[in-house]
Amino acid sequence: MARAHDTDLADRIAVADPDRTVTYRRLADRVGRLAAGFADLGIEPGARVVLQMPNTVAFVETVFALFRLGALPVFGLPAHREAELVGIARAADAVAIVHPGVHQGFDHAALAQSVADRVDTIAHLIPIDRLDEIAAEPRTHAPSNPSDVAFLQLSGGSTGIPKLIPRTHDDYLYSVWRSNEVCGVDADTVYLVVLPVAHNFPMSSPGILGAIYAGGTVVLSPSPAPSVAWPLVERHRATMVGMVPPIARLWTETAERGSAADVSSLQTIQVGGARCPDELARRIGPALGVTLQQVFGMAEGLVCYTRLDDPIDVVTSTQGRPMSPLDQLRLVDEDGEPVSVGRGFLEVQGPYTIRGYWGGASPDSFADDGWYRTGDVVEITDRGDLIVRGRGGDRINRGGEKVSAEQLEEHLLGHDGVRDVIVVAVDDAYLGERTCAYVIAAAPDAPPKLPELRAFARSRGLAEWKLPDIVSVVDAFPETGVGKVSRKRLRELLTAQTAAAEKR
Repeated sequence: MARAHDTDLADRIAVADPDRTVTYRRLADRVGRLAAGFADLGIEPGARVVLQMPNTVAFVETVFALFRLGALPVFGLPAHREAELVGIARAADAVAIVHPGVHQGFDHAALAQSVADRVDTIAHLIPIDRLDEIAAEPRTHAPSNPSDVAFLQLSGGSTGIPKLIPRTHDDYLYSVWRSNEVCGVDADTVYLVVLPVAHNFPMSSPGILGAIYAGGTVVLSPSPAPSVAWPLVERHRATMVGMVPPIARLWTETAERGSAADVSSLQTIQVGGARCPDELARRIGPALGVTLQQVFGMAEGLVCYTRLDDPIDVVTSTQGRPMSPLDQLRLVDEDGEPVSVGRGFLEVQGPYTIRGYWGGASPDSFADDGWYRTGDVVEITDRGDLIVRGRGGDRINRGGEKVSAEQLEEHLLGHDGVRDVIVVAVDDAYLGERTCAYVIAAAPDAPPKLPELRAFARSRGLAEWKLPDIVSVVDAFPETGVGKVSRKRLRELLTAQTAAAEKR
């Protein structure tokens, strides 16, 4: 942010949303005032502050203010509900929550109060519309050590309540800097955010931090829908955007049908968060007049990109290769033994990949020699590009959002009409995967219906994307030879039932 006072940069647009446009000079001033205001509230360096903020200029101002103060943002999502936020706040020993008040018809203020009632460390609930009130005269704050933790990102892991990922200033800056090099980000870049901005992808790959680091412009859209996002592309002449496959499909199909919006300024569309189907990857560039860049990565560290000058077959059929020459990859089987040919579970280490979770959580996520176990099943081509084949374990990748089968099962078992339940993934052309709950009913003559179970899971504080998409009532679960429930067999059953239904 020190560069905001450079003569050539100060009056350029730094960040915009549909309601506000802020120059680098104004952003720097606002950051200083908010940092002082947070300090006056008693928020100290090292304190953790949960952010549950939508895609607005206020998000960027708040994040940089906490950086300036030396406090740690904890990146929640507007879609999180009580079950997630309580676990996140407790794990972080959070002292404050910054929230949007009533947003899209939901009362986040009441939610924040419910969380504070259950988490003793929370002392401050700060609605976005009070940020002006707490702003104070800027003052000097002690600089952070580059190796200090800068913020806590959330893992999409398999335990339901996200694990906290400690990212340091130096490792994250390296990731942003290297992403900018690979993705060609410079002062002319106008980066459009259509995903929730707190996700790691739109934060740093190269994301808002990459654009600001280069002196470019960030434009925040409240929705990924073409009817909302495309007018922002046209107004600000956006050049780059990152999205998940379902959004890419929507944009591609909209462009193929024809649209009056002028999106000709777009140069690069990045697709990540889940594997982009090859048929969709082939259509994106021609439909939208852009270069497709596939992205595969994780908030824990490793980021892979297809390169902007890669052959088209590489761009459409792989998820790229590591962005840093210092990244190290290996494939292992289910027993942890090396795999030299074919697919295997990906393990990584490198200069910006974490060595442990906050508070020592989930030590099994790391091999004995410290390599991070991603849980992803991949193949590596002869030239070093990755082809993502899926996930190990019980995590469902629903349109880029991760669903823990174990967590959803635990909640559904609390329903009086459910005697037992197994949650599995089913392939979906739009979302990649959907969530199916196989239910053994407590009363076979009155099994619970999908709307009932969705409403119940919602009432338990689960985010909307974690609710079941399909409910299938069964008399018993198929078993493996050693008497364990076979999720693989359940997936096969559901696939067969779906295929049979389509033929009828």
